[in-house]
Amino acid sequence: MAASKPRESRLRIGRSKTGLGLFATDVINKGEFVIEYIGQRISNAEVAERTDARYLFEVNTRWTIDGSPRWNKARYINHSCRPNCEVVITRGQIRIFALKRIRPDDEITYNYGKDYFNTFIRPKGCRCSKCEPAA
Repeated sequence: MAASKPRESRLRIGRSKTGLGLFATDVINKGEFVIEYIGQRISNAEVAERTDARYLFEVNTRWTIDGSPRWNKARYINHSCRPNCEVVITRGQIRIFALKRIRPDDEITYNYGKDYFNTFIRPKGCRCSKCEPAA
């Protein structure tokens, strides 16, 4: 039996319709773990003092993960109103799982949620494949 590729090697950063995105390089099956959103854990009080909240991911009422470092590959996952992944937060970890089978070269996406959408995406207009289909 052949060994499967390490998780990180099944993903690549590349150009997407909305900037940079994260793409599959191998098949990822429905329900499979894709990647963890990692970074420095900061208090939500500190978050309130920051002016740029683009890569901040709230874990609970006390803590947020600052995912801005480029070594956090999960930061490149873009929003979609019809995503192929979902976020599961357990014990302070932010893990992304496939909602359906993802083929090689498919972009990895999840729904960023109502608050983020209304603050950052709605003012400029959503450019996900559901909202802005290919011409």
